[in-house]
Formats: sequence, structure tokens, C-alpha cells
Amino acid sequence: MSSVASITAPASKSGDELRQRQTLSTLTTPALLLDRDKLRANAARLSTHIGGLGGLIRPHVKTHKSINVTRDIIAAGHVRGITVSTLKEAEYFFDHGLRDVFYAVGISPNKFPQARDLISKGLDLKVTLDTPEMARMLADYGSEEGVMFPVLVELDTDGHRSGTNPEGEELLAIGEILHKSPGVELRGVMTHAGESYHCRSDESLLALARQERDRSVVAAERLRALGYPCPIVSIGSTPTALRIDDLTGVTEVRAGVYSTFDLVMAGVGVCSIDDIALSVLVTVTGYQKEKQWIISDGGWMAMSRDRGTANQEKDYGYGAVVDIDGNPLPLIMSGANQEHGVISPAEQGQSIDFSNYPLGSQLRILPNHACATAAQFREINVLENGILTESWSRAGGW
Repeated sequence: MSSVASITAPASKSGDELRQRQTLSTLTTPALLLDRDKLRANAARLSTHIGGLGGLIRPHVKTHKSINVTRDIIAAGHVRGITVSTLKEAEYFFDHGLRDVFYAVGISPNKFPQARDLISKGLDLKVTLDTPEMARMLADYGSEEGVMFPVLVELDTDGHRSGTNPEGEELLAIGEILHKSPGVELRGVMTHAGESYHCRSDESLLALARQERDRSVVAAERLRALGYPCPIVSIGSTPTALRIDDLTGVTEVRAGVYSTFDLVMAGVGVCSIDDIALSVLVTVTGYQKEKQWIISDGGWMAMSRDRGTANQEKDYGYGAVVDIDGNPLPLIMSGANQEHGVISPAEQGQSIDFSNYPLGSQLRILPNHACATAAQFREINVLENGILTESWSRAGGW
């Protein structure tokens, strides 16, 4: 007998599982799957936490870009409006009846007309910027067009990405332009604690969550001290939202990937792999047995190029592998070409019993980054109680 461990697949045990196998087998692969039971549980978890602190969530819908998913998140409670990452998303959700929308990517002049049109149609669209120059350009455009642009000033609270210094003079200069100029209206401040993705302990997450809150509140108080209204203090990232312990001074919390989670969030420590609601269904198309490879029809066009777990304690390659029923397997998607996925043992010293994965059989891949993986697909195939129930459309484009 070989000293190398063998990888086997758990056997199906129930009629429901057999039904699921028969139903999923009708899908053209690769296909995006959403476990609705997990989605609802994840949404309820953050709702309970933020609601218990007396707060409200403005969910970031960029992860799924689906009105159906958004309705499940809203149903969980303690939600006010939504956050989007593109104006195309804003239009899509407006068309589906949602009117309180925050576009959380810095506005630029080429997008002024698109935002103007949405506001003119009745959308309460808030935009963000972080420089006096952009504030002046938007103010001039709004004045010329006869449109009022509500604006949140983006803050840099952790050195992660964009935003102005909460304690700098530039913040006050932006506030003055937005308060005193026609065509724009200062609605508040916002930030995103992106550095939380690099945290690896509850203590570091809590510290960053408090820093995000405190620096945002300081910025708002500095603007108010000059007589500039600052009704909104908007903070958020999934890791900090799930760890914040006091929302004093904060009016809303933005988070997005919490609804589905992914392997990066599991690596950060805010969820388990069992909480991940999104997966990609793939089909076994071949083998490279001497290399201990299973070849599937799901490459980086299905999973995206995101290798977000590469810098974490556990590197899942392009994704973790589970069986057709969602049970974890000691396999990872270790490599990818455009339409080919390479599946191999998760640990060195293991081998694959290829008879457990016959040609034409199906596997599911859990994503590193749910937003990036979902963006590869036009529709979401929904599972409830392990059964494929329906297909939901999603928005795309900019």
C-alpha cells in the first residue's frame, strides 16, 4: 500500500442530495451558485450585530449586483439605502424601485452627466470625492446644469487607498466649497477601512474598527465646528462592521461581502468556510494523472484572477474545492488558464483517487473574492435547502 494519503469524495446520502445532483447536472458549466439559506443567515448576522448597537446598514451591493439578493438583505432588517460601485448599478437598482443610493467610488467629470441624469429622474444619489479641485469642478457643473449633487467627502482613515486626511486642512477646504457653492451639497463624510483585510486577529480588527469610527467622527466634528452641516457619518468594511463594538457618532455602516463571504474573509477570521454562500459549479473534463491534476472547465474566466488568499496563512490558489453537495474536499484549484481549471491536492504528500471524480462529474469551487468571481457571470443560480430553485439576473457594466 502506498504511504501517500488518498483523497476520496463523500458519498451522497439523501434523496434531496440526489435531486440536487440531477438538477445541477442540467446547468451549463461553469455556473455561479448561491446558497440562499447561507445568504439569509449571513445577512441576519450583521443585522443583529449592527441593530444591537443602535445602527443602520447601508449594504454594498457590488458583490452580487442583484435586486433579489438585495431584497433578502433588506428583509433581514436595520437597512437604510444601498451602496453601489458603478453608476450602472445605481441605474439598475433605481429601475427596481430603490431610491436611496450612495455611489462610493470617487466621481470624475466624465461621469457627471450620468449622475445628473439619475438625479434628474428622482434618484437620491449621493456621490463622493476627496479633493478641492474635484469639488469645484462638480460645483461648477451642477450650477451650470441646474442640478444639486449631494456629496460625502471621502476620508483616509487607515492609509489604505483614497481619501483626504480627517485632520488635515484639505478637508476643511473641500467642506467650504461644498457648503458655499451652488450645485453641490455637503451631506457628510465616508471612509472604507480597507486595511482590515490584512488583519489576522479579533484584537487588531477591533482596533481598526474603532480607529475608522473615531477618525470619521473627528472629521465630521471639525466640519460642524465651522458651521458646515454634516448629517451623515458613513463607515464600513465587512471585517470592521462585524467587530465594531460602539457606533457613537456614526449614522450608517457600509459592508458588502458579508452577505456571501469568501475565502479571504475566512482567512481574516470573520467567517468560516461553511458560511460562504457563493460557489462556481464546474465539470471534470480530463486528468493529468502523473501530475495529480484534475482538469475542469472552470478557468480564470470563471473564478477571476484574484489570488487574495496567497498572502494569508492558507493559500487556496484560485479557490477551495467542495463536492456537489457543498462538502469540503482536500483539494484546491491550484492553477488556471482562461477556460481550464487545474485541481490538485490541497496538501503535499496526498494523491487523488481519480475514480471518485469520473469524467463529466461536477465539483464546486469556493471563491477567493466573491465580488470578482460573481462579476464573471450574468446570472446567479439559487439553491434553497440544497435544491436548485431559480435563476436571478444581475447588473453589469459601468
